[in-house]
Amino acid sequence: MSNDAQPLGERYIAVQESQEFGQLRRTFRNFVFPVTAFFLAWYFLYVLLSMFAPGFMGTKVLGNINIGLILGLGQFVTTFAITILYIRWAGRVFDPAAEALAEQVGAHETPEVDG
Repeated sequence: MSNDAQPLGERYIAVQESQEFGQLRRTFRNFVFPVTAFFLAWYFLYVLLSMFAPGFMGTKVLGNINIGLILGLGQFVTTFAITILYIRWAGRVFDPAAEALAEQVGAHETPEVDG
């Protein structure tokens, strides 16, 4: 390890305390928290309707297909939709910012480890 190299632990602490890292965390939270809140609200609505409105959930829509089945399948659709949204958002917004920060702090360099 060269004499001017900053110890790895100090480097990580400096990154964690940097304004760029704080912005990256805020960006992540601003996407993830609202989406998570939406999904949990939607999920608990489904569970509560199943518990307290069985007549409504059992309402037939087409043949043996009822509202409960449609809403249950909607849970899967919502999960896949959120996953697709996250992948697109991360590729467009989050990953480029994380890569820029990694390049800035030299995270792509392989640190030498004594041992």
